[in-house]
Amino acid sequence: MNAHKIQATINENGQLLLTDLPFQAGDTVEVIILEHPALNPDTNPYPLKNKQPYHYDDPFEPAISPDEWEISI
Repeated sequence: MNAHKIQATINENGQLLLTDLPFQAGDTVEVIILEHPALNPDTNPYPLKNKQPYHYDDPFEPAISPDEWEISI
């Protein structure tokens, strides 16, 4: 199944015009209409902007010393 996603706006007559679709004339297609959620102006689209990055002194060193590991044989 070949899927194609496109965002369009319903006009004032309640009609939707789709153009330049990647299908051939005579192809049978299934049409599913989903409402695009409106962006909430109170929601920050960049939640990590101006945040301090994490810093690791030795990222490849173990978090605990090897002496603290228990090995069961």
